[in-house]
Amino acid sequence: MFEERDLSSPVRAARAEYAPTTLVFDCEQDFETLPPAQAEELGLVVESLDPATYPQSWLPDDAPELLSRYVGSDFTIGMPGDGSVVWTRQTDPPVVLVKPRVEGSPDEFIDFLLAEAFVELSLDVPEHFIGFFEAQYADLSSVTPRGPNSTYQIAAALFDAWTGLQTRAEFADWHADHPELASAWQDAGSSLEERVGELPRAVARGETDFADATELACAAIKHAIELPAPFGALDTQAYRDHGPEYGIQWAKKTFDALEDES
Repeated sequence: MFEERDLSSPVRAARAEYAPTTLVFDCEQDFETLPPAQAEELGLVVESLDPATYPQSWLPDDAPELLSRYVGSDFTIGMPGDGSVVWTRQTDPPVVLVKPRVEGSPDEFIDFLLAEAFVELSLDVPEHFIGFFEAQYADLSSVTPRGPNSTYQIAAALFDAWTGLQTRAEFADWHADHPELASAWQDAGSSLEERVGELPRAVARGETDFADATELACAAIKHAIELPAPFGALDTQAYRDHGPEYGIQWAKKTFDALEDES
């Protein structure tokens, strides 16, 4: 299931700087959540496993079943919305997993995704948004009138935005020490700019669901792209400082405004 990945020179340098003990593996098959039996195979290549658990009381009654399982005692790696590269600290040493779906992507972009994982590991950010919102996830659900799946998607996006506010400070310093990765970071951002700028019109015309728009806008924050309203309010020091409380208040104000417009 897992095969150690051969890393490029820029990625090896980033790992040495940010997360030197991390193991990186290619996976045989794509996944959203790694099946428990396969996840436990990691026990053969790491020193120890320490599954994360969270109180079930943090979740609203209508939370998606997969999220309910995630907060339980099962050894769970990966969740919907995690992307093509997944990392975990539930192993010692930490592990980064690369899904087969990255095949066909430019090598430079894959290198950026791997380096991003090392940076996130170094910053000690939570592994999943439930570790960010904690008991306040129920508060987010209460102000998100689009159903449990939409709430999940928006929560994942808001967590991505908050994390991106921190990681981009590292990315911006790459030009001297990691120029190849800095170039990949900028190229990935450039590819998003036009799509992000069109989001308000796409939402207004019904061409893009609001949760999808939030996901794209929040993903752009790590690339230091200027965001249109209402997403620009997330690209602030206040959000970085106040985290969940700020994100929930943003969601409430945004959905109130959307209802007034409809």
